[in-house]
Amino acid sequence: MEWSSRRSVIRMNGDKFRRFVKAPPRNYSVVVMFTALQPQRQCSVCRQANEEYQVLANSWRYSSAFSNKLFFTIVDYDEGADVFQQLNMNSAPTFMHFPPKGKPKRADTFDLQRIGFAAEQLAKWIADRTDVHIRVFRPPNYSGTIALALLVSLVGGLLYLRRNNLEFIYNKTGWAMAALCVVFAMTSGQMWNHIRGPPYAHKNPQNGQVSYIHGSSQAQFVAESHIILLLNAAITMGMVLLNEAATSKGDVGKRRIICLVGLGLVVFFFSFLLSIFRSKYHGYPYSFLIK
Repeated sequence: MEWSSRRSVIRMNGDKFRRFVKAPPRNYSVVVMFTALQPQRQCSVCRQANEEYQVLANSWRYSSAFSNKLFFTIVDYDEGADVFQQLNMNSAPTFMHFPPKGKPKRADTFDLQRIGFAAEQLAKWIADRTDVHIRVFRPPNYSGTIALALLVSLVGGLLYLRRNNLEFIYNKTGWAMAALCVVFAMTSGQMWNHIRGPPYAHKNPQNGQVSYIHGSSQAQFVAESHIILLLNAAITMGMVLLNEAATSKGDVGKRRIICLVGLGLVVFFFSFLLSIFRSKYHGYPYSFLIK
């Protein structure tokens, strides 16, 4: 309790972990974030997850329901490598709940890859494991308001400067491009990213290999949504070129080239998109060009 009064998240090394988390008896639950925050570890996901973890711990620390039933701690690999070895843990970040009695069960390890590490998702998981309900309070963030104000000012200034010639407002191509951008963003999973807060990518701490495509159909990385967005845009461009080749009345040779380029874009990038779908939905039997 004294440590919690100083900071919301208690830093622990191997000795403190074994004494206050592993050793019985205890009359409190402990949530531990196993991470690697040192710069040489190059774990950007760890820093992002730590920010959400701090938001959650502060919400608990300064809530009216705060008690000695639950504590938030953190074990950094460079301060407690023996703890990682003891738990056979080879990836970070990882969130675990240690109940007052008994050993942690499978559900006491947070499914970060599927759910993401947003503070709200962590709070829901803690409520399921401890019956402690935490209402997440985030510090005020005015960046969105400032960005909106700047955008409105920019648009207003542009309209004022072009007040004598507003024909561009009726430009169908411009509105079509804007609509496509929104469609690409939504169909690539940007809204899911905003709600779940997944990591940008995953770096295997053992071999350093970086994964940009999540192996499960229940989750995705931010980088994955960017890849899907670009693939959808390339396929759409191919369809536009095919339509242009079929409906235009220009030179036949030029139309043939446009048709071949459009067909190549659709075939290649749709094959790539289908191969990503196969890698996430294991057992899907169909493929085209790329497996």
